[in-house]
Amino acid sequence: MDSGGSLSEEQREQLVDLFEQGLGYFAAANRIGVSPPAARTLYQRYKLHGRLCLVKKPTRQEYSFEIKKEIVQRNLAGESRMDLAREFGLSSPQLVWRWVSKWNRDGDDALKPKHNSEPERSTPKPERSSPKPERSTSMPAGSAEEAKLRREIERLQAENAYLKKLRDLRNQGRA
Repeated sequence: MDSGGSLSEEQREQLVDLFEQGLGYFAAANRIGVSPPAARTLYQRYKLHGRLCLVKKPTRQEYSFEIKKEIVQRNLAGESRMDLAREFGLSSPQLVWRWVSKWNRDGDDALKPKHNSEPERSTPKPERSSPKPERSTSMPAGSAEEAKLRREIERLQAENAYLKKLRDLRNQGRA
């Protein structure tokens, strides 16, 4: 869950300590002299994941078209990006914003996985397949349950990585 390339590990830890003391991202950024937008990104992840925002994820997570479309439709229907990010185990509410923006620009095709072997599309923008957001019911129940279990596994792996890092830091203090 990397908070962005502009902050060092030490700066991220200092910011999280300040967040835990009750400071907002702007005040915390000013206190340690980092850019407020970078601090805001970390703050959003902190609100979503707590101290786990300090743990880098080993790989970039990919989400299915069905999951992305459900998230986009629910956001357009009024659910907050933060609530959706929390429910679906996303690394940041910015992902929801990015998917909604892409869907508004290019329709359903923008949410489908891209393959590196496919050339960039040079055709005009396609029409959106559904003008009004509707709650998706096309996903089989097994897929929803499978996605939920995958998110739970990912959360537990991040928690495990955080605890290992904490143990290692404590052991360094004793050595």
